[in-house]
Amino acid sequence: MHSNLNHASPVLQVNDLCVQFKTPNGLVTAVNNVSFDVAQGETVALVGESGSGKSVTSLGVMRLTPPAPRALLSGEVWFKGPRDKQPVDLLSLSEDEMRKRRGLDIAMVFQEPMTSFNPLHTIGRQIAEGVRVHHKISKAAAMDRAAELLDMVGISAPQERLKNYPHEMSGGMRQRAMIAMA
Repeated sequence: MHSNLNHASPVLQVNDLCVQFKTPNGLVTAVNNVSFDVAQGETVALVGESGSGKSVTSLGVMRLTPPAPRALLSGEVWFKGPRDKQPVDLLSLSEDEMRKRRGLDIAMVFQEPMTSFNPLHTIGRQIAEGVRVHHKISKAAAMDRAAELLDMVGISAPQERLKNYPHEMSGGMRQRAMIAMA
């Protein structure tokens, strides 16, 4: 692992990440040897024109690309979560181990939450479901936690907002609800 400019140990270190997709015309390289570090409390922006690989880079880090052989991931994605004594290479974990980490240790906030939320379920139900996946608590306790999370991201009247469907919230509120869910 290489050192970070601010000398803090990176929480996330991406080394030479490559993401390739199998197409009828052969392999297409969507991300080619991307490397970056993210330290605790640091904000890192991936900037580029449409189609440059920003989203595919993030999907690769989270291992949310289609499974092999449709998509191929290579490189290293070192992550040190709150429960880890040492960084772990996310690309070397089994799918089951990675699934246990997603949403508990590491999460992704998608740019357009309207496509991420299920329009048939309330915001509260969707956030509470995520809470219950990682914590063995009752539905009522999960809804209370969902209200706390909405409050933490600055959504007023969180108990009332739990009852809203995604289309009943503004784009900014949906984005904050997505951050709460993450």
